[in-house]
Amino acid sequence: MYEGMKERAVDLGKTASSSDIIFDALRDEIISGNLKAGESIRQEYIAKIFNVSRIPVREALKRLEAQGLVKNERYKGAIVSSLSEEEFIEIYEIRLLLEPLVIKEAARRITPETLKIAESYCNEFSAEPDSNNWGKLNRKFHEALYRDSKKPFHLKIINEASDRIDPYIRAQLVLTHGMEQARIEHNEILDACRNGDGEKAAKLTYDHIQDSYNALIPYLRKITDGA
Repeated sequence: MYEGMKERAVDLGKTASSSDIIFDALRDEIISGNLKAGESIRQEYIAKIFNVSRIPVREALKRLEAQGLVKNERYKGAIVSSLSEEEFIEIYEIRLLLEPLVIKEAARRITPETLKIAESYCNEFSAEPDSNNWGKLNRKFHEALYRDSKKPFHLKIINEASDRIDPYIRAQLVLTHGMEQARIEHNEILDACRNGDGEKAAKLTYDHIQDSYNALIPYLRKITDGA
């Protein structure tokens, strides 16, 4: 536990932005699945490895709680949040509404620089042998394609929604053998953006998200039921 954070731990005793660094480290541990749903977050241990008081740790946890990644439970303190089926469905409703709209706008004004970045992530995703990196590269690919949309508020909501479901998407790619289908769909979306076809990119993105939902909902129900 916290192995990824140990690598990033530095002496933050005199650093004004220590709560920001701890927030980023904890967020990465949660969305990567290293800190799992229901797992306790030990404030004193985090403070120790970053060489700070508990104050910046508490500040970081408050921000994580505001994003829904952490919750406080009586007698347990801060724990990593889990998703109910209703929350999961609502997040996918948000994704299906916003992400096609965002990529439609982005594809119309996409720059050669952005295309190059997206192509790089698409190729890395297709060639990556380590399943631990699939979810991260999947997200970077989509974020690259959305960057020219000029819709910062939409992107903020999408980013926070993605934080909540990233661990599930990573598991889905591994457990449901979803990589091959994702590779095909990524290349189709990239081609539409390369051609400046916003309508097609939006339709393909909608279908891509719907396919992810259809693969994930049985998995979510299985782990929720404790099967």
